[in-house]
Amino acid sequence: MALCSQGGLLLFAMLILAFNVSGTLASPEIGNQIKSATFLSPEFVLGPGSVEDRYYSNIDFPRGHVGIKSFKAEVVDDIGNPIPLHETYLHHWVVAKYYQRQGMAENNDKHKFQPSDYLFAGNSGICQGDVLGQYFGLGSETRKTDTHVPNPYAIEIGNLDEVPEGYEEKWLLNVHAIDTRGAVDRLGCTECRCDLYNITVDKHGQPLRPGYIGGLRCCYDQTQCKVQQGYGGARRSLYLRYTVEWVDWDCSIIPVKIFIFDVTDTGKRLNGSTGLGPENGCQVEYNVESCSSANSDGCIDAKRTSLTMPISGYVIYGVAHQHTGGAGSTLYGEDGRVICTSKPIYGTGKDVGDEAGYIVGMSTCYPEPGSIQITAGENLLLESNYDSTQKHTGVMGLFYILVADRTPIPTNFLHSPIHVSCHSIFNGFC
Repeated sequence: MALCSQGGLLLFAMLILAFNVSGTLASPEIGNQIKSATFLSPEFVLGPGSVEDRYYSNIDFPRGHVGIKSFKAEVVDDIGNPIPLHETYLHHWVVAKYYQRQGMAENNDKHKFQPSDYLFAGNSGICQGDVLGQYFGLGSETRKTDTHVPNPYAIEIGNLDEVPEGYEEKWLLNVHAIDTRGAVDRLGCTECRCDLYNITVDKHGQPLRPGYIGGLRCCYDQTQCKVQQGYGGARRSLYLRYTVEWVDWDCSIIPVKIFIFDVTDTGKRLNGSTGLGPENGCQVEYNVESCSSANSDGCIDAKRTSLTMPISGYVIYGVAHQHTGGAGSTLYGEDGRVICTSKPIYGTGKDVGDEAGYIVGMSTCYPEPGSIQITAGENLLLESNYDSTQKHTGVMGLFYILVADRTPIPTNFLHSPIHVSCHSIFNGFC
């Protein structure tokens, strides 16, 4: 595999200066052409009130040593028509990386994976185990949330040096969608209220913990939310359609690390436990209680948690994930500086991408390179705000950031950007 020396690039820049070559300012760019492909998930079939929440292994994905530049997704029907949120609510979709032992047969049941045959390859943290370990993922906001990674950065995948011997890199998709056609309480169905699903045990058959009234444990795959008596909506075939953009990897690209923060993170990691559990690290979801009637004007529930950054680096992208009722989220540095504020975009109509009352997008942050730095061991503060004029169950307060370990080397020495290419022999293809 070809290697790229940052020191070599710096020496090259110094030599240009020594020869007094003048030039105009030029933004750092990636020399490779951006490639794009659109894929479909396996088919899932939903009827009024039903739920899809399955895991699909070995999904179609760009192959080779490449840098991912963007990832977009939406739910469509069997002829490609986009489906509005008020018909099929996209609770979330996530894509995660894993390594599969070579020669193993595919298995689309995540819970039947054998630990020695399938190794989860999560992001850089910071939740326990594989909790929130995905590389990509959004929810109802997916259509109007910018996901592009700016030049000269990219999310590196397919680096054979990182794949354990005897394994191969593959990708896993989880789609959680709820058909709310004919629902007696559409918001209650999307917030997974247990009474509307008539659920008393989780997907493993274990009784719900006392006081658990809504959330992921009540709207798992094949559950059914209550619909209006006599409603006759038909079952239909649906797909997650996703479009990925990427470039072949070379030395001009700066890799980024993915961090996902959770406002419910307790900061505790109990006895090395890696899963979900009371008081153990990231809880993923929480409830918002309604404010008192006397203060119903502008009631905001502000939930905060302190998080410790494990590495140093520069933030190049940030976005929050919230559910209906979300009023924005902010990540602060230890000194109180704002690292990123991300606010929801609510729809106002009936068209796809503008569904009234739903979060159809989240604002994003693209700091100037080098302007937002986080240091290893720095204590960050994450705040997630929700409108609390009414109660909400199973909401989320996540924050996704991309962090680079360095800033671009200026390329303002020539009339055009300097591109130093050292392509890997493993070029990307579909």
